[in-house]
Amino acid sequence: MIEDARSELTDPGTLRVGINLGNILLVTGKGPGGEPQGVAPDMAAGIAERLGVGVSYVTYATPGEVADAAERDEWDIALIAVEPKRAEVIAFCTPYCEIEATYLVPAGLPLQTVEEVDSPGVRIAVSDRAAYDLYLSRTLKHATLHRAQGLPGAFKLFVEEELDALAGLVPALQGNAKELPGSRVLPGRYTSVLQSIGTKPQCKALNGVVEQFIAKAVESGLVAELIDRHGVSGKLQVASRA
Repeated sequence: MIEDARSELTDPGTLRVGINLGNILLVTGKGPGGEPQGVAPDMAAGIAERLGVGVSYVTYATPGEVADAAERDEWDIALIAVEPKRAEVIAFCTPYCEIEATYLVPAGLPLQTVEEVDSPGVRIAVSDRAAYDLYLSRTLKHATLHRAQGLPGAFKLFVEEELDALAGLVPALQGNAKELPGSRVLPGRYTSVLQSIGTKPQCKALNGVVEQFIAKAVESGLVAELIDRHGVSGKLQVASRA
């Protein structure tokens, strides 16, 4: 299977890896050469080692841009959240970690639960085409979404337009709450964003190697070790394989 997987790479000697720089939990820094560092880059490097090839990181500002690049043959594997719309062009493997998503609400707003946010007239700021944006687009019945580019853009929109809620990942919202006195992160979650690794659908051997790598990484404790190593314990959780 390894030889077959290598033959599916655009450059048989290099694994090109699509990385979303917008996920500050999975990409936590840069190396001496500017290469991304964190849980996601380390997972990709492990797959390249398994294949016996070099690794080249192709970075993008947002997960939507990573997904868009799938049909332009810019990467061999990509590390972004599993989402049905993205799965139309990306063959996702079993998730390796997950992050809970909820809302931040400003001071003085009476909203107390995640369920209450989906009410008529409620305006929600969200990062355009993030996994939780795509999820909320499918599931909200009454509230309206107001999109901005990336997490910083969504927070800015939330504050400047005095919107009713900011949708996001719990750790990021906890950081936003420190910048906005009186704001509250609502308890609970509307979804858990599952982080995975995907390939082009036609690359079945490569997908199989990645699937095997993820299974071993989860079961051996490697994913948990990487989460701890990069200082995101309590923010990322190893995905359940039940």
